[in-house]
Amino acid sequence: MRCSLVPDLLAARYDQFTALRLEELGVRLLLSDLDFTLAPKSVARPDEALRAWIGELQAAGITVMIVSNNRSGHRVTEFCGDLGIDFQGRAGKPSPRGLLSAMELSGAAPEETAMLGDKLLTDVLAARRAGVLSLMVEPLGGAVTAWQKVLHALQAPFKACCRRRIGL
Repeated sequence: MRCSLVPDLLAARYDQFTALRLEELGVRLLLSDLDFTLAPKSVARPDEALRAWIGELQAAGITVMIVSNNRSGHRVTEFCGDLGIDFQGRAGKPSPRGLLSAMELSGAAPEETAMLGDKLLTDVLAARRAGVLSLMVEPLGGAVTAWQKVLHALQAPFKACCRRRIGL
């Protein structure tokens, strides 16, 4: 179990992880956080850009599944229903249990799975603990509350380490 908080790869937005890039990485299952990763928390429904990106991944044979810590199943259920994809709610990240359940449901092994998220202490750490590739993006909608601003400032050194390691 790797516990590093340095993500494997970093991008500004989710759609920079194209189907081609994920195929090159050997990803067959893409697990993703929802809030601030695929849409700002204030956005109730997926937009056309997100639908197109998920369609591109699915056309390439990559399964997309949401793994969310949301306590209310309503938002995740409706959002994923609109996209026609499965989800693992109340995942308990940074525990790997939600990721492991999603992999079991889809039949994917850790070496062919990636976790996409915007937070080190939940998404990246859960990915590390589950033994899957960790992909990190900047939060959509930005850090809004004082706590979010502090949290994202604390993530900066780990993201900088990732950028240095991958040559950005």
